[in-house]
Amino acid sequence: MYEYSPTAKLRDVTLRDGLQLTGKMLSTDRKLEVIRQLLELGVPELEVGSLARADKVPPMANTLEVIGELTAEELARCWVWVATPRHVEKAADAGARNFQYCFSASDSHNEANIGRTMEASLSAMPAATEIVKSVGGQIELCLATSFTCPFEGAVPPERVLAIANDPRTAGATDIVICDTLGQAVPAQVNSLVSRVGSETPQRRIVYHGHDTWGLGVANTLAAISAGATMVDGALGGLGGCPFAPGASGNTASEDILFATRPDWFKPETLATLVEISEKLLSELGERMRSKTVQGARSNAMAFDWVIGARDQAG
Repeated sequence: MYEYSPTAKLRDVTLRDGLQLTGKMLSTDRKLEVIRQLLELGVPELEVGSLARADKVPPMANTLEVIGELTAEELARCWVWVATPRHVEKAADAGARNFQYCFSASDSHNEANIGRTMEASLSAMPAATEIVKSVGGQIELCLATSFTCPFEGAVPPERVLAIANDPRTAGATDIVICDTLGQAVPAQVNSLVSRVGSETPQRRIVYHGHDTWGLGVANTLAAISAGATMVDGALGGLGGCPFAPGASGNTASEDILFATRPDWFKPETLATLVEISEKLLSELGERMRSKTVQGARSNAMAFDWVIGARDQAG
């Protein structure tokens, strides 16, 4: 059996980033079912929704209801996307304790995505952090468009580093480096994650990638090698930002797990995950983008990870 090192936790973001571009809604009960299936399967952490305006991102409309139905134990492994202190307050009142405070490294995308300048979002972060501290929670500094912006082009690494070093972000326990458009290449990802690790305050580094140009898994592995200890993915490669022209789906959770092989992830785990993923994507009318799922459904029965291979061998 091969050993895979270094390793990182997967955070599945299907129910936030994954649903943003879908045309269909999921009920609160259905979201709760998916959350509990993934947690029971062993997925370490999940992103379960967003406080984005429901008129702008309709699939997020029932996020507070979802949070309110989760247990404290479940909420300890779940994250919610927020962009203002008021978002934090509302999510905290519902029971959330893990907050992903997100804004863009580029002004143009922040204006499109959140409706304010990057400086305004940065200035509001200390107030958001104080609310999180008051409920005993944790807050991430999440930087969208860390590599490229759909309106401004390349984003200088120094801009990301300056935000990470700004005193107003000091309360963040984690920093999320986002390849929002999926336009980065492994060398860029490795370099930026390495620099964040060596040139900014010590925090857990999270990498959030997209597979627009087919480098989602390669970039994720580059981030892990550079020091990221949590990485984001979505079932079947769902996802994309409605305010970022050119962005497509997230790196598939199945592909990340197959590449990294955490201890809890076995061939039988993959088979169950494939069933969960295929059912959800069918409900949403979305195509399957995961290469691992395609491989698991192949006829290469000599390979343990193919669904049904062990049964046939037996």
